[in-house]
Amino acid sequence: MNNIKKLRKFFRSFMIDGYLVPKNDEYFNEYVSQSNDRLKFISNFSGSAGFAIILKNKNFLFVDGRYTIQSRIQSGKNFKIFTMPQKFPKDVLKTEKKLKIGFDPKLHSEKQLNFLFNIKNIILKPINRNLIDIIWSKKPKDLVKPFFFLPNKNAGQSSQEKIVKVKNVLLKNKVDYLLVTAPENVAWILNIRGYDSAFSPIPNARLLINSKGDINLFTKSEKVTKIKSFHNMKRHKITCKTNNKRYGL
Repeated sequence: MNNIKKLRKFFRSFMIDGYLVPKNDEYFNEYVSQSNDRLKFISNFSGSAGFAIILKNKNFLFVDGRYTIQSRIQSGKNFKIFTMPQKFPKDVLKTEKKLKIGFDPKLHSEKQLNFLFNIKNIILKPINRNLIDIIWSKKPKDLVKPFFFLPNKNAGQSSQEKIVKVKNVLLKNKVDYLLVTAPENVAWILNIRGYDSAFSPIPNARLLINSKGDINLFTKSEKVTKIKSFHNMKRHKITCKTNNKRYGL
């Protein structure tokens, strides 16, 4: 049984007519690890951008102009290929009957979904369990390596100076917290880099900064072993949180 048939077996139990599979991971990185390349797993398409819609009896793959030929070669046997912006899901699915399409809410933004599926016959259903992960029995393991720091001379400013700047903006605007979700922004503020992407030294992490300059860093504990004693951070209360545990930095 191929992967598409395995996925469709879950449609009835989750009461959906289709499932949306994007290229990106939960950090919306440009390049995803092998363990998060769910689009390649289900479609065999290896390009850096695109998404698939698997229905009960049809499969659609949407790519941009860079990948029209590649996607036809890699996925044309099982998927009907559409090139954006010539065709969007709302253009293709408007002729279908009423459909309920499931998606993993960690992998999509509200703005993106509203733009792509703003048609009356489509109902989007968030499913907290990723259905691709359920059927991916031999999923590769994530590479977990510690983050590392850039020297201040290479970063331009110390992380302490950057945190103070953020804190002052929060105070000025009477805001209690700033949630930083983009890994490249976490990298900039803390002057850290990581190994979570094959082509870019970004650290997969999220950051919560309050108006006192205190920080909560959300990531895997194994990735912070080299930054616990960072001297530029000692004036700030910094906590790493992962799996409901706290690791003081």
